[in-house]
Amino acid sequence: MLKEIRYLIFLILIALFLFFTGKYYFSDDNKKNSFRSLSNIEKKIDIYSKKLPVLENDTKDIIQYVEKSNKDKKKKFNFWKLLD
Repeated sequence: MLKEIRYLIFLILIALFLFFTGKYYFSDDNKKNSFRSLSNIEKKIDIYSKKLPVLENDTKDIIQYVEKSNKDKKKKFNFWKLLD
């Protein structure tokens, strides 16, 4: 008898927790606060991006292209000769 009452109390507590959590999550106050925080984050990002320094490009002509073909240097290996 006590076991069933305890399970009933547990079920009621879990149901109340889910109900109040859902009620708060879908409330208008929570939606307003979350929208306000998102807009504040966007404003902070805009302010921070304006303060970032622009770095000078120093990578011009860094890459040197080599016009050399590797076709002549290919060695033909034989598996049985490699074992010897």
